[in-house]
Amino acid sequence: MQLILLERVEGLGNVGDEVSVRAGYGRNFLIPQGKGIVANEGNRNLFERRRAVLEAKHHTALEAAQAEAGKLASVELSVVRATSDSENLYGSVTTTEIAELLTQAGHATARRNILLDEQIKTVGEHPFRVRLHPDVTADLTIKVEAENV
Repeated sequence: MQLILLERVEGLGNVGDEVSVRAGYGRNFLIPQGKGIVANEGNRNLFERRRAVLEAKHHTALEAAQAEAGKLASVELSVVRATSDSENLYGSVTTTEIAELLTQAGHATARRNILLDEQIKTVGEHPFRVRLHPDVTADLTIKVEAENV
C-alpha cells in the first residue's frame, strides 16, 4: 500500500514522503491516526496544497519538543526503595513510576515515551531517555536510594 506521510513517523519517513507499507499497518494505524493518506492523484494534489501548513506544524512541534528537552535537562529525580542487601531492590523502578515522578515535577510525560536501556533493579544513578518527538529525546538520570530501616 502506498501512502503519503502527513507527519514524521520514526523508522518510516518525513512529512510528504511517499512510502510503501503493509496494508494492515496503513489501514489500521497510519490512516486512522492521521499520519498518512492513500497515495493517489487526488490526495497528491491535496497534499501539495496543504504542504506548507503541515511542514509548519511539524516545525512548531519540533521547536516545542526541543524547548521541553531543555527544561527536562534540569530535572533531578530520586526515589527511595527497600533493598535486600542494601544494593539490590525488591522489584524494580518502572516506566510508570518514572512517568509519575516527572508529572509531579511538572512535566507530563506518557509512560510509553520513557525509554530504559535496562531494568532498574539496583541502588545508584541510572540513565534513561524521554522521547518528546521522533527527532528529539531528552537524557535524564534517576537516583535510586536504599531505604533506611
